[in-house]
Amino acid sequence: MRYPEELIEEVRMQNDIVNVISGYVRLTRKGSSYFGLCPFHNEKSPSFSVSPGKQMYYCFGCGAGGNVFTFLMEYESFTFVEAVKNLAQRAGIALPELEYSREEQLKADKKSVIMEMNKLAANYFYKQLQSANGVRAKQYFLERGLSEKTIKHFGLGFSNIYSDDLYQYLRQKGYKDNGLLKESGLVREDKKHGVLTDAFWNRVMFPIMDINNRVIGFGGRVMGEGQPKYLNTNETLVFDKSRNLYGLNFARTAREDYILVCEGYMDVIAMQQAGFTNAVASLGTAFTSGHARLLGRYVKEVILVYDSDGAGTKAALRAIPILREAGIRTRVLNMEPYKDPDEFIKNLGADKFRERIVQAQNSFLFEVQVLEKEYQMEDPESRNSFYKAVAAKLLVFREELERETYLETIAKLYHIEAKQLRSLVTSVSLTMSGETPVNKPKSGIQKKTKKEDGRLYSQRLLLTWLIEDPALFDKIVPYIQAEDFTEGCYRTVAHMLYEQWEKKELNPARIISRFAGEEEQKEVAALFNTELKEITTKEEKEKALSETVYKIKENSIRYASEHLDPTDLEGLQRIVNGRKELQNLRRLHIFLD
Repeated sequence: MRYPEELIEEVRMQNDIVNVISGYVRLTRKGSSYFGLCPFHNEKSPSFSVSPGKQMYYCFGCGAGGNVFTFLMEYESFTFVEAVKNLAQRAGIALPELEYSREEQLKADKKSVIMEMNKLAANYFYKQLQSANGVRAKQYFLERGLSEKTIKHFGLGFSNIYSDDLYQYLRQKGYKDNGLLKESGLVREDKKHGVLTDAFWNRVMFPIMDINNRVIGFGGRVMGEGQPKYLNTNETLVFDKSRNLYGLNFARTAREDYILVCEGYMDVIAMQQAGFTNAVASLGTAFTSGHARLLGRYVKEVILVYDSDGAGTKAALRAIPILREAGIRTRVLNMEPYKDPDEFIKNLGADKFRERIVQAQNSFLFEVQVLEKEYQMEDPESRNSFYKAVAAKLLVFREELERETYLETIAKLYHIEAKQLRSLVTSVSLTMSGETPVNKPKSGIQKKTKKEDGRLYSQRLLLTWLIEDPALFDKIVPYIQAEDFTEGCYRTVAHMLYEQWEKKELNPARIISRFAGEEEQKEVAALFNTELKEITTKEEKEKALSETVYKIKENSIRYASEHLDPTDLEGLQRIVNGRKELQNLRRLHIFLD
């Protein structure tokens, strides 16, 4: 499913990338480009570049990059088609109805039917809860302190004690395709007995909705003893646990500038019932970068409200670096002496809980506090090991100013001289890297810690040079063709770039649009934004360009030799000729006008 390339290009051209991104990121002009703080990772100095000439963006800190479509796909979690539709609407461009391939149409139809079945199932579970069959389940919710209004608001329900109750109901409603019923996640196959059964039975039910209030899956909880305690819908065409959060359909419209992230469905429901409508929870899985990106669409701050036990602490420690990397400020709420928010609110009330929100601890200081418990602070040797561990943790801050702020705070809290801790941080950094001191470039542009493959770097470098200075094509075409780029993506992009050059319409942003996947677009954007080594003179650039051409040609011949069919005599002759040409390239010097 894809719009014609000409229409996609029209939409892109009518949406200037600087204007679009300025709606999300504060940009400042520097030379021919604009810079701002990257919205995809946490930084204090701008390394996020937007080029009006290339109609591309690129972050030299985290590697995020692409064109205007990529930006919306990454920032708003849009699909490529959704990004095109959004920008077309922004530009006032009417889009035709998409023509689906047979496979795409089948998939779209399946998704639609599964959504219908989920809606029917949610209504059925709710009615079961209100019936004589659901008396025990209803009592369970009421004893947990939920009101009738809350039960209705969240559509809570009950799956009957019979193991094929929903299956028979859906069959009566006309859904007789057993294959599709299994794909919905509502029905499972009992291979031992050769029958289909409900995925959920004899459980209280929690419908899971997407941000548009459509039922995409379910969570079910046993009311007494039994395992598993919670059971979730398997991943389906409409349900992806890593891209959805329970309660987000309500939380995203809450009038707060932060979101409360807790562990379970009942925590979310209890908190929202108490007036904290900005509460969400992950869906029976650990917190992921997908969850962080999703939250980043709505807020810049998250408060973790995990259980106060060991498992809750571990969950918080896993989530903190994920949120930090996504550029989301994070604090941790202390619920002691109670285990979870439901218990806390029942005992102390909503006002006290709101006080705890205000008092929520900075996430890094929380990490240090948890770390401290692993050491015997009365013992000098153990205390010194703690200081070293803290010094290592301080290296998580890439920006020197931010790291220095935390360093001084830690020094005051643990009664150590800031100078001594600073020295320890430098020492730990040298030990960890083997040679590199802790100070980072003040520009926010991070140097790569792992040496990049020289072959790939040469190919990336030349692609970047060619779009920075199209006049170079005339200089290198006699020696390097698109076929000389050996890696799959590199070669594909090189073919597109050479084709554009021949038509005299060099347009790297258009090339990116040829790739529908977000990760593919980021990879292509990186090929056009290779960090150029400092070259100050014309002679230095001529030398660097000549060496790059030689390296690419040398690698091309080596690659062809390694993949040559022994019966391909013409291919063998090309390699022999190529090696002769390579000898001449050793003396090559490309002159720039």
